[in-house]
Amino acid sequence: MTEVSSLTGRLLVAAPALADPNFDRAVVLLLDHDEEGSLGVVLNRPTPVGVGDILASWAGLAGEPDVVFQGGPVSLDSALGVAVIPGDEGPLGWRRVHGAIGLVDLEAPPELLAAALGSLRIFAGYAGWGPGQLDGELQDGAWYVVESEPGDVSSPRPEGLWRAVLRRQRSELAMIATYPDDPSLN
Repeated sequence: MTEVSSLTGRLLVAAPALADPNFDRAVVLLLDHDEEGSLGVVLNRPTPVGVGDILASWAGLAGEPDVVFQGGPVSLDSALGVAVIPGDEGPLGWRRVHGAIGLVDLEAPPELLAAALGSLRIFAGYAGWGPGQLDGELQDGAWYVVESEPGDVSSPRPEGLWRAVLRRQRSELAMIATYPDDPSLN
């Protein structure tokens, strides 16, 4: 049995058989996982909306592609900022989640973080699970749990992240990266 808090900062990679269209080939960074539930953002769902269209003051700090990402199906009208800040100390307006990855207070002045930012992504909405819900999905085999890397948050090719994360695994998961988009055409 996995210790509940140990999943914060890790990636959930959707299994090919996961039937929920919200998470088809999704890569989710878990920002919080405890007895009260889980919260994360989908890293590989860019939208056509530019960061400058909704958060003009943060637009110059967002990495490429500088668009808003759909973080999940919950609260699409809210925004979350996730940033990679190298080093031991983070600036005001940033809260470490795991390693160099943390949450940005989007109400803070961007100048507080600008010099320290390694990368920034803005997400509309998030993925959320109630108490025990994610653990049940994990037991059903809907997700693979793998270690995150800071570059996952800022991947310049988010559409290829599902395959890239699986491919770097040193187990049978690497083979799943070759799973066809539509197995009936195989």
